[in-house]
Amino acid sequence: MKKSILLSGLLCASVSVFAQNTNPVVSKEKTAFQTSSPWIPEIDVRSDIAIVYGANDRKGMTFEQRVKSWRDHGYEVNFMTGIAWGEYFDYVLGKWDGKNHMNVTQINIKGDSIMHGHNMPYIVPDQSFIDYMKMVVVKKVIDNNISTIFLEEPEFWAKSGYSPLFKQLWQKYYGFPWRPQDASAEDTYLSSKLKYHLYYDAIKQVSEYAKSYGKSKGMNIKVFIATHSLVNYSSWQIVSPEASLASLPSIDGYIAQVWTGTSREPTYFNGEKKERVFENAFLEYGSAVSMTAPTKRKVFLLTDPIEDRVHDWSDYKRNYQATFTAKLLYPMVNNYEVMPWPERIYTHPYPVPNSKEKILIPNFYSTQMQVMVNALNSMPLSSNKVSGVNGIGVLMSNSLMFQRFPTHNGFEDPQFSIFYGQTLPLVKRGVPVQTVHMENLGYPATLKDIKVLVMSYANQKPMTADVHTNLAKWVKHGGVLVYIGKDDDPYQSVMEWWDTKGNKFKAPSQHLFKLLGINPTKENEHFKIGKGTVYVLRQNPKDFVMTANNDGAYIGLLKQAYEKDAKAGELKFKNSFYLERGPYDIISVVNENADSQPYKVTGPVIDLFDPQLPVLSEKEVKPGEQALLYVVNRVADKNKPQVLAAAARAYDEKVQGNSYSFVVKSPAKTMNAMRVLLPAQPKTTTVTNSAGQTVSDVQSLWDASSKTLFMGFANSPDGVKVELTW
Repeated sequence: MKKSILLSGLLCASVSVFAQNTNPVVSKEKTAFQTSSPWIPEIDVRSDIAIVYGANDRKGMTFEQRVKSWRDHGYEVNFMTGIAWGEYFDYVLGKWDGKNHMNVTQINIKGDSIMHGHNMPYIVPDQSFIDYMKMVVVKKVIDNNISTIFLEEPEFWAKSGYSPLFKQLWQKYYGFPWRPQDASAEDTYLSSKLKYHLYYDAIKQVSEYAKSYGKSKGMNIKVFIATHSLVNYSSWQIVSPEASLASLPSIDGYIAQVWTGTSREPTYFNGEKKERVFENAFLEYGSAVSMTAPTKRKVFLLTDPIEDRVHDWSDYKRNYQATFTAKLLYPMVNNYEVMPWPERIYTHPYPVPNSKEKILIPNFYSTQMQVMVNALNSMPLSSNKVSGVNGIGVLMSNSLMFQRFPTHNGFEDPQFSIFYGQTLPLVKRGVPVQTVHMENLGYPATLKDIKVLVMSYANQKPMTADVHTNLAKWVKHGGVLVYIGKDDDPYQSVMEWWDTKGNKFKAPSQHLFKLLGINPTKENEHFKIGKGTVYVLRQNPKDFVMTANNDGAYIGLLKQAYEKDAKAGELKFKNSFYLERGPYDIISVVNENADSQPYKVTGPVIDLFDPQLPVLSEKEVKPGEQALLYVVNRVADKNKPQVLAAAARAYDEKVQGNSYSFVVKSPAKTMNAMRVLLPAQPKTTTVTNSAGQTVSDVQSLWDASSKTLFMGFANSPDGVKVELTW
C-alpha cells in the first residue's frame, strides 16, 4: 500500500521557500506526481500536475499554503485523498460531530483492528463517513478552486468483516442476520460482495456530490479513482469496486497504481515460486487498460522509482526498469503518474548493500530516473502493437476478489495461481496476452480484437447473467471460447443469480453452456456453435504453473484454437516483447524460456537506461533485461535542433539562424545529462544559471554518428540556460 512520508520537520521548515513565481508549466494534464509536501527545490519534478495529498492543515502550514506553494511554481494542482483510510482524526476521534467514530474500523476474526497508522483505521464506510468526506474534505478542496479530485485506494480487507457496524450493514443489505465469513464459502462470498458494494456506494455518493457542488460554483469537477490493479487486489486479498466504477457517470478515470511493491509479489511458473516483476507488471497494467478502454475513461499509469518496503538503490533501479518498460508496452495510453512521494525518493536515505550505512539517491540513479520521467512528457500514443500475437484474451471479473480468504473445503489458490495459470504460460512465450473484464462485455469494443478468449470459473464467478448472454453472442458470431475448470470449488453453489429466483443451475457454467446449446461430459471437448467454437477443458488452471512442465497441453489447445478455429494465423512463440512508439524502442526479453538469445537493435540509438546517454551502434538486451532506446534515425525533423533526451525538462526553446537556446529545470541537488540534436558540431557552448552567471563545470561531447551533443551539469529548479551556436 502506498504510504505518505510526511517528513514534517523538513516540510515545515520549507515554508520560507514559497518563492516568487517561475515560468509556468503549460499543462497538458499528461504527467503528474502526488505529494504530501509543499514545494521544495529538491522535489521540483516538473511534471504537468502536482497532486496535493490530504486536505488537513499541518503545524505551521495550512492546506491552502501547500496548494499555493505548487501553484506559485507553475503547476496545475489536483488533489488526492484516501477513501478507505486517511488523516481523518477530527472524524474518527469525534471533533467533527461530537461522536467518536472508531466503530468504523475494519475488524478481523480475532477482534483485532486493521489499521493504516495510529488513529488511522481502515474504514467500514457508513453514511457518517460518507457525509464527512463530502462536507469536510471534498467541499474544502473545491472551495480552494481545485477541479480534479483523486479518491485513493477503496480497500476492504478480505480478512475483515467482524465488526458490529459491518454486521448491521449486512442485515440492512441482505435482509437477514450476519453470518461469519469463515463459516462457509457462501458466507465468504456474501461478505466480500457486501464489502464491494459498500465502497461502490461510498464512491458513487462522494463523486456525485463533488460534481453537484462544483456545478453550483460554476466548476466542472473531475473525479478519478487511484487504485491497485484487480490482479494485485485479488492476489493481496483485498476487495474493491474496481471495474464497476468505470461505468459510473460521476467517475472520469483512474490512476493504475502498479509499482515494484505490487509486481514483485511472487508467482508460480513451471513449478517454481519466485518474483517475476516484468511479467507481473505487464499483466497488472493490462488489467487496468482493459478496465478503462471500452468505457473511454482516462487512465494514468503509475510507476515508482522505489517502493514502500526498504531495499537498496540497485534493487529499486532494476525493478523500476522492469515496471517502467511494462507500462510503456501499452501504446494506447500516454498519461502517467511519474512517481508518488518525490519527498521520500529525493530526501530519504536507503541502505547500502552489505553495510549499515544509508545514503540518499545516488546521482547515477536520479539522473537515469529523471531521463525516464522526462521521456514520459513526450511519449506519444501509437497505433502500433507489441510484437507477437495480440488476439488472445483471458477473462477476469471483480469477483476474483471474493474467493481469496479464508479457505473452505480444501479449496486453495496459492499465490493467485489460477489466474497466472491462464496467463503466464503465454507471457513467458512472448505472447502479449490481454485481460478482458466481464463488467465491460456489454461494450462492443471489449472483444473487438479478441480471437480466442480463455475463461475459468475456478477463481471467479459471473455477477450477472448478461455476462453469458454477451459471451454466447460473441461465440455465435465467430469467437473462439476456451473454458477451463472442473467446476468443483465450494463457491459454485453460493447464493447467486444462477441458483436463485427460479434458476437451479448447480454451477454458473451450466447456464452459459445452455445458452450455447452444449452439454460437455468429457475431460476435453470442443463444439462448433454458429460461426464460432467452444473448447471445454476439465482441468484447474493453477496446475499449469504450480507443476513443472505441465502447461504443454494448454498451450497446444490454444495453438489449435487460434490457428485452426479462429483462422487468425500462426501462434508464434518468442522470448521478447518489442514496441515502436515514435522515436522510442521499448524492449523486454523474458527468461525461463527455451530461447536464451538476446534481442538486438541496430543503432544509432541512445540508451535511456544509462545515465551517460551513450549513442550505441548496436544494443543487445539479454533475457531478464529491458531497454528504452531513442532511435535517432526516427527523429521527425533531423534538421531541427532539439533536445532528444534529458534529465531535466526543457522550456523556452529558440532557434535563430545558427543558434539554439533553451532553459532546463529539474530538482536541486541532482545532475543533468542530455543529448541535443544539432545540424553540425557546435562552435560555442554557453551555460548560465538563473542569475546569469556562467556555469563552468559542464561536460560536453560531440557524437558525429548521431549528430548529437552530450551535455552534463548540475540541475536547478530555477532553470539553467543553454546557448549553442554552430
